[in-house]
Amino acid sequence: MTLRDLILLVNPSDKEWATDARLLRWLTFLWMFIGLAVLFSASYPSADAEFGDGLYYFKRQLIWAVLGLVGFNLQVRSPLRYILGVAQWFVILLLGFILITLIPGFGTTVNGATRWLALGPVPLQPSELIKPFLVLQSARIFGQWKRLSWRIRLTWLGIFACVLVGILLQPNLSTAALCGMTLWLVALASGLPFSYLGGTALGGLLLATISISLKEYQRRRVMSFLDPWADPMRDGYQLVQSLLAVGSGGTWGSGFGLSQQKLFYLPIQYTDFIFAVFAEEFGFAGSVLLLGLIMAYATLALMVAMKARNSVYRLVAIGAMILIVGQSLLNIGVATGVLPTTGLPFPFFSYGGSSMIASLLSAGLLIRVARESGGAEVVSLQSRRHSAAERRRVRK
Repeated sequence: MTLRDLILLVNPSDKEWATDARLLRWLTFLWMFIGLAVLFSASYPSADAEFGDGLYYFKRQLIWAVLGLVGFNLQVRSPLRYILGVAQWFVILLLGFILITLIPGFGTTVNGATRWLALGPVPLQPSELIKPFLVLQSARIFGQWKRLSWRIRLTWLGIFACVLVGILLQPNLSTAALCGMTLWLVALASGLPFSYLGGTALGGLLLATISISLKEYQRRRVMSFLDPWADPMRDGYQLVQSLLAVGSGGTWGSGFGLSQQKLFYLPIQYTDFIFAVFAEEFGFAGSVLLLGLIMAYATLALMVAMKARNSVYRLVAIGAMILIVGQSLLNIGVATGVLPTTGLPFPFFSYGGSSMIASLLSAGLLIRVARESGGAEVVSLQSRRHSAAERRRVRK
């Protein structure tokens, strides 16, 4: 592997990949390029007003995309067993970063939530970066559940619980819920007993209920979701403006760059509600095409999971699909009023370096599973001995 392999989008060796891997790779790039274009449109007015540079957010997102592509290309070209071997250390390291954000004076607070660490001028969100490594380690633990001792099982269940509680205390209920659902669905796919899964699901619901009961802003979000028009200028403002943007798109949309709601009506239009800008500019037709892209991605991901060579690899593919496709559908559900307002970003669309890197790493995992599932032919030992004997006869 050379430095060129980690940077370039196209490489001659890609022709040797399995068809699923190549299709997923190009769908990932298509999704990312569409997202960058939509971010350019959605962020330009705010960037121009805040910094005097309409490309402020777009240029930074490009830098994060390049860094994410380095990690993406490193993953798709590295054996999955090596990636699985180091996943546990990244989980522990990033859990430490999550806990550091809870220490007063260390974390960076934005809109009342302390979710970021400032490494010099670079803000990192550990709760986003930990997602692909949670998938890897949960697949490793749940995929080998029957072969592990109870000491190892309980140790990692405790670490997973610490991750969820740490994210919840930032507070970041939406990301904690997504990570919890991902872990639960990976465990479900692994075939764990329903007695374990049922108890865990009830515990998660209880924890979410307690969080909503104690955090007033979370409770107000749920109430405003039920009837945003009851208080359209305060608690329901975000959802009302998002619905106005989606509805204004009509069938064909207002055209690229011509959204009106992004002109300081729709809050955080380049992160949590970026889909509303997309729907206004590209309309119902564009939204259907985007959903078609997401469904095509999900279909290929499921095909890769079904063809995986062992249970751990299959769970990695399922977990990566949940992170990319599931999070996208949740974000769209929030923007269209189907789900309560949350702070989940839209993968490859929303502004944020940690989100972009996590999305590309998750896609890299999925493509690596596809490569190892369909990229080589398994030859029996007897056949190899026969071939070696034939080669020796030819030499003689």
